[in-house]
Amino acid sequence: MRPALPLSLFWRTFFLLALLLAGGVFAWVQTLRALEFEPRAVAAAQQTASLVNLSRAALRQADGINRVAILKGMGAQQAVRVTPREPGDHWEPYAVDRFTRRVSSELRATLGPDAIVARSVNGTPGIWVGFSIERDRYWLQAAQTPVGPLQSRTWFVWIGIAGLATLIGSVAVASLINQPLKQLSFAASRIRGGDLDSRLDENTLTSEIREVNRGFNRMARELARMEEDRAVMLAGISHDLRTPLARLRLETEMSVADEEAKRNMASDIDQLDAIIDKFMDYARPGETRLSPIALAALIEKEAASFRDASQIRIGVRVAPDLVVMGDETELARVFLNLFENARRYGRGTYTGVAEVKVTYVRAGSWVIVTVRDHGTGVAPEKLHQLTTPFFRGDAARTAATGAGLGLAIVEKSLQRMGGSLEINNAPGGGLMVHVRLKRAT
Repeated sequence: MRPALPLSLFWRTFFLLALLLAGGVFAWVQTLRALEFEPRAVAAAQQTASLVNLSRAALRQADGINRVAILKGMGAQQAVRVTPREPGDHWEPYAVDRFTRRVSSELRATLGPDAIVARSVNGTPGIWVGFSIERDRYWLQAAQTPVGPLQSRTWFVWIGIAGLATLIGSVAVASLINQPLKQLSFAASRIRGGDLDSRLDENTLTSEIREVNRGFNRMARELARMEEDRAVMLAGISHDLRTPLARLRLETEMSVADEEAKRNMASDIDQLDAIIDKFMDYARPGETRLSPIALAALIEKEAASFRDASQIRIGVRVAPDLVVMGDETELARVFLNLFENARRYGRGTYTGVAEVKVTYVRAGSWVIVTVRDHGTGVAPEKLHQLTTPFFRGDAARTAATGAGLGLAIVEKSLQRMGGSLEINNAPGGGLMVHVRLKRAT
């Protein structure tokens, strides 16, 4: 089962705010419906009851002849009509839902328990109220309810506006909350990339963010100072160590008569000099300038420096037109260390020669270069440790003369160029190193 993708802080804040505001809107709508229901029902009942009372008063004050004239005059009105109620009239109750039941009960409470409230009489819709004057019974018809409940369309419009405002507000608030954190993340990524001049605003209004920014800036200044001290220290170490090595080389050439001892001492001096180079490469500052590089030519050039066919043979199968983005010096150092690692640790068991093949594949916007030897490989549980500084894969490698920094330098150089390194054992034996580089567009 694949794990769920993690949400960014912006979307997490956005969803929480949207959920909170949506809950508030829902509670507001329910409260509004509860508060507006009772007044609207009472208002509708009172307006209808007023019409009935006015009609009843007018009919009560008139004699029989005038009452007929009044009924005819009221019957000519379109909004309100009063007609005699016949025993054979067919009517349907007005109370069909919560609102109309409330209106009906209010009308009966106002007009008396004998009042009849109907929604149609003899198939004619409207609000019909039956009332009596002495022994005469009448119907009052109102064309429609003067005051009714809010329609569903009105609620949808209100909820839609509230929902849109909720989304816009959530985006705005989440952006404001996450802006300082986004700036901090961006500055941290620049520090990780080697830009130690990155600074954050120390005058922001939020006290907690202000303190975090001040602490980050202090850390960046300390890292910059440490980087400067390291550069000075490396330059001093290189000079201080290479000067006595040069003197030892000179004294060896002039003072040692035994040729074999002279060769061994010169080899030891060369080894010390190479170890110093490895330390300098690993501790080199992380600034790189990426530019298009013809990969085949660079690999051929580095392979050509290993001329001793009794120790290593390198076969390169890379297209001449393949161009990648990288720093030429860093990329050359990558393949130099890979070839040196294969020369030392990838020799065949019977031939004693390191057979190295360099191939490539294109993968979208990336190029994966594979450097494979045919040695004994490395125990699977130790593969992930090969890029650890000063680590060697087995006892045989421990007896080697390297500094244990070759693959660590390769990984660090690739990271500075935006690439990556992957190490696996080859199916037929040996080690496969996959170098992932960006293609030049």
